[in-house]
Amino acid sequence: MSTGSVVLVGGGPGAEDLITVGGARALLEAEVVLYDRLAPHESLQEMAPNAELIFVGKRPGHHAITQTEIERLMVEHALRGQRVVRLKGGDPYVFGRGSEEVLACNAAGVPVSVVPGVTSAVSVPAAAGIPLTHRGVSHMFTVVSGHAPLTDNELLHLAGLGGTIVVLMGVATLVPITQGLVKFGASPDLPVAVIERGYSPTQTTTISTLASIVSDAALAKVNSPAVLVIGEVVRLAHDGNADAAELFARAQHFAGAP
Repeated sequence: MSTGSVVLVGGGPGAEDLITVGGARALLEAEVVLYDRLAPHESLQEMAPNAELIFVGKRPGHHAITQTEIERLMVEHALRGQRVVRLKGGDPYVFGRGSEEVLACNAAGVPVSVVPGVTSAVSVPAAAGIPLTHRGVSHMFTVVSGHAPLTDNELLHLAGLGGTIVVLMGVATLVPITQGLVKFGASPDLPVAVIERGYSPTQTTTISTLASIVSDAALAKVNSPAVLVIGEVVRLAHDGNADAAELFARAQHFAGAP
């Protein structure tokens, strides 16, 4: 039996119309699809009509299927001669463990390719009307993982870098990240946005400051999945919900926003 193949497909932030043409084509040709919780999957049977669909999603603190098992399944099906798609949320190479899966395929002699996806680091802030760069406001942005607390050295450099900071998977570490940035020199008045469930019908944006975001997020009952945006560009947001705008206005940090 000839060896099949694996295609890692970045599904984007979850909206089906944001998957790339290349990703849609790979799904159409797939015989097996291993898909994540945050990947677009509501119409997956239609997008991959000839494929066996296998859910391998993870939730914070709960991994029903380990990464090692995911890689084993992926390789096992490919070695049976099947065309396998590994459908992931966002982009496979942005905190998606895509490189680990590529290495697993390489080690097993399985042909593998990667179809990039629209990363939530850029797309979810856009869904809330927040540009990551803006002339005269920010000419750079840094994307960090909030999966684990940052070290003091990382916080020191991040606070001094300037520009916009985007934190993925940062709800659980919201306290040490925001307090750490202030500790190492970031202004307590620096605007912060927490965008929950980007591109879903229940998308919500909570806008505050470094000094107040922890209490405001608790008040709003912020939960994962969410993207944090820290920086002056948050003042340009035009699509936050009314509660978020009121919080920001009440803190007297909304002046100048359109």
